[in-house]
Amino acid sequence: MPSNNQISTSQLSRLIGQPNAPVIIDVRVAEDFDNDPRLLPAAQRRDFQNVGAWASALSGQHAVIVCQKGLKLSEGVAAWLRHAGVPAETLEGGFEAWKAAGGLLAKTDKLPHKDEAGRTVWVTRARPKVDRIACPWLIRRFIDPHAVFLFVAASEVFAVAERFGATAFDIEGAFWSHRGERCTFDVMIEEFGLASEPLDRLATIVRAADTARLDLAPQAAGFLAASLGLSRMFRDDLQQLEAGMLLYDAFYRWCRDAVEETHNWPSPQKQA
Repeated sequence: MPSNNQISTSQLSRLIGQPNAPVIIDVRVAEDFDNDPRLLPAAQRRDFQNVGAWASALSGQHAVIVCQKGLKLSEGVAAWLRHAGVPAETLEGGFEAWKAAGGLLAKTDKLPHKDEAGRTVWVTRARPKVDRIACPWLIRRFIDPHAVFLFVAASEVFAVAERFGATAFDIEGAFWSHRGERCTFDVMIEEFGLASEPLDRLATIVRAADTARLDLAPQAAGFLAASLGLSRMFRDDLQQLEAGMLLYDAFYRWCRDAVEETHNWPSPQKQA
């Protein structure tokens, strides 16, 4: 059993991918990180030696601290954060325990560079419908919670990417785009190493809705209808993105927790 200031791998895994997930801070030393440069989903790398300088950036957030084994580094950083008024826990057993439990780990070799504020910046075509909402959702929930998304005219995507240090996605000619029958969401799951049963199930629905192959998943037609409805409700692409995040949150939770649940009304009457 974890202590009051620890969280278990199973407890943390239930929170990852949700909008209320804690901030995960990876404080492994450089040698340990270099030996396995993957990160827990949406985790941030921080230097434990400078915790006093960056603690205030976590004000108002709940943090989970991860070091290699869940011992001195994470204990010290978490204690310092609590001193600074930040609710902080350590991951029981650290990175090694998470890895041994088969926890999801995101690859970092394809991660775009970050801006001066520590955010990845992405650019794509304006007026998103499915894939261009799906990809930002995946990035913010599993890669970079603070990622910036720019929606511009299709003809200007690559020029904006060059001038503003952004990464183009979901446009022909970009690394992050459709490949054969797979949509950009599929590609991101593969390249970031995020394959898992819930995300793979969601990817099938997204692919079906995004590529007009509604026969791939019975949920696709309703998913597409909701996505198109949102596109009609919001003229502002960023407002649509924020509204769409809730749609993807709901479908992800269904893919993870509710695929076996059914609903029937009226309920069957017992025989007298």
